[in-house]
Amino acid sequence: MSIFNYQEQPGYFKRLKEALQTTKDDLGHMMNQVLGTAESPVTEDQLEELENILISADIGVQTTLEIVEKMREETRGQRVVTSQKAKRMLRKEMLEILKASQDPPRKSASPSRPHVVFVVGVNGVGKTTTVGKLAHRLSQDEKSVLVCASDTFRAAAAEQLTIWAERTQTDIVKQSSGADPAAVLFDAIAASKARNTDVLLVDTAGRLHTKTHLMREVEKMKRIAGREVEGAPHEIFWILDATTGQNGLSQAREFFETIGITGIIVTKLDGTAKGGIVVAIAKELKIPILYIGVGESQEDLIPFSAEGFVDSLGLGEED
Repeated sequence: MSIFNYQEQPGYFKRLKEALQTTKDDLGHMMNQVLGTAESPVTEDQLEELENILISADIGVQTTLEIVEKMREETRGQRVVTSQKAKRMLRKEMLEILKASQDPPRKSASPSRPHVVFVVGVNGVGKTTTVGKLAHRLSQDEKSVLVCASDTFRAAAAEQLTIWAERTQTDIVKQSSGADPAAVLFDAIAASKARNTDVLLVDTAGRLHTKTHLMREVEKMKRIAGREVEGAPHEIFWILDATTGQNGLSQAREFFETIGITGIIVTKLDGTAKGGIVVAIAKELKIPILYIGVGESQEDLIPFSAEGFVDSLGLGEED
């Protein structure tokens, strides 16, 4: 098991539904328009319209075609398929995709401290904010945490992480802007060992998946971490900005193939109607989705639930 606690907290489903309200309003409204009332029979033309709706929600062309084709296969030979049944079949297909991506075992915590976690992604997706929220969750579970400001390319990154460290009462290791990120990491590992810290959270520089030299930099950091701590980095969290849509899928693919990703954290899901990108990434990459960001405060990082996600879109059994 991961060192992180992925258990749902009180009020979880309420917060999840609030986060997905924009997606639900858009997707649910269009589906109801196309599929009609609960007992309305669904035609082939309506299934084709459903394909367009799912693609517009960023579930992706290939994933959408596979989902709807499975729905067709399940209904062959049946005289009438109602709107309610079509929604339930859609719920079932989405759940299967999301649950399959949650199956791969997460790396266990290192037998020797610290447990090293890299947080990676492109600029502007919320990496530094997510590091602060992760530090808060760990401290709530009585884990000692050190954060490493290895994003030395962005002038404000260390300053922003320092604010989060103060807010969460977490120690931080940083250097001046422009310093070698690997050198900052080396110092942070040494500090973690000296303080016997449970977890080291590493905020890495935002890098485009197309920038080879920046990708090489994080590979260098991986080598240093592995040399200094057995098995490190033990987890690599990729941060997905849900508003980036299908571009997020191409980013995830390159990061996964180049440096490896053990889990995904989705940010800005509460501000987009295109939450279907979560399903697209789960389908193609089979990477566990761990948390979703639902706001700006330190408590606004909640565990991902496949059932909760699908049901919050209005595809639950009660609909």
